[in-house]
Amino acid sequence: MIDSFQHVGSLDELATMAAICERCDLCETRTNVVFASGAHDADVMVVGEGPGQQEDEQGIPFVGRSGQLLISLLAEVGFERDDVYIANVVKCRPPRNRDPRQDEIDACKPYLRRQIELVDPTVVVTLGNFSSKLLLGTTTGITRLRGQAYEWWGRHLVPTFHPAAALRGGQRVKDDIRHDVGLVRALVDGRIQADSEPEAQTLRSPDTATDEQLGLFGTSQP
Repeated sequence: MIDSFQHVGSLDELATMAAICERCDLCETRTNVVFASGAHDADVMVVGEGPGQQEDEQGIPFVGRSGQLLISLLAEVGFERDDVYIANVVKCRPPRNRDPRQDEIDACKPYLRRQIELVDPTVVVTLGNFSSKLLLGTTTGITRLRGQAYEWWGRHLVPTFHPAAALRGGQRVKDDIRHDVGLVRALVDGRIQADSEPEAQTLRSPDTATDEQLGLFGTSQP
């Protein structure tokens, strides 16, 4: 059973807990816990994979080159960094920036779950394959998932490429992210609605998915 942090009443309290967390082995190699940044009542919550070296050193998510690109693309549609809430699936840097292991993901699930509940955003934006597959409970890749919005636990979810992919992939990838950020703006403004039945073949709606397919949360609640 996934541990519950339902008793935690604020993001500040949750961050204090995370700062001394020893729920997995990443506590042994981290410099800082990278909990989150941004508005506690944000309309938009961004979820990445995990901290990199610069984030680990500063204790702030998305402060490197990919983070700077992300913030600039959000600013194009009127979202400043302080307007959005930025977090990651795991709060500590995996050594050599490897993918987080399942036990590390499981250890951080209660933090991310409670962050989403406390922020209560209108739109969750997942960056890249890792966080998108986890939160949507699918094996479908980000190239097929992106470009549309999904209904997700009473909210909207917009998957898009990780900005690091745009640094490698050039203008086309950047333009794709720019399009997806535009969807986020339109959802927040109430100008469009999310798809209730995504076309991705392996993606199922939360009320019909199994615990395994739900991936990140593993239960019927986020």
